Amino acid sequence: MQLAMNPAIADARDTFDALLQAHRKIVFKVAASYATGVEDRADLAQEIATQLWRAYPAYDEARSFSTWMYRIALNVAISEFRIASRNRRHTVPLDESLHDAPDHNTPQPESDAGVRALHAVIQRLDPLHRALLVLYLEERSTREIAEILGIGESNVTTKLSRLRQRLRAELS
Repeated sequence: MQLAMNPAIADARDTFDALLQAHRKIVFKVAASYATGVEDRADLAQEIATQLWRAYPAYDEARSFSTWMYRIALNVAISEFRIASRNRRHTVPLDESLHDAPDHNTPQPESDAGVRALHAVIQRLDPLHRALLVLYLEERSTREIAEILGIGESNVTTKLSRLRQRLRAELS
């Protein structure tokens, strides 16, 4: 016996699916910024999509979907990053040689040394600065970055200025 789905729920699911598909690059960019391995990125993208669906009933259609989506995605990624960091501090690898082995499952399309250096710097950033850089590279406005991260616009401007100085210093 198959249960009939409530039409309102079906409509919400269809609308959400369409919005998620239209903005799916946001999920992948955030996942790529916070997870290193292919499986980790896929898991994080799935967790982001799940949390977006759970939060969707509270979405205010008067606001930009992409801004709302970034905020949820970054919060999920930062939470997962912090959990993984705590777990790494309390975990000892079984075999150190496995820990240092290159991840052959991770595609390395960036043959340019500058791009690889930028990725290395990004991986060393704390979660807030990483989110700030992702949004800046996405060419989001200062106002939109402030709204997504929940900080003031002047704070965004100051942090971006310091982040650009840090990137110049580390990449030169």
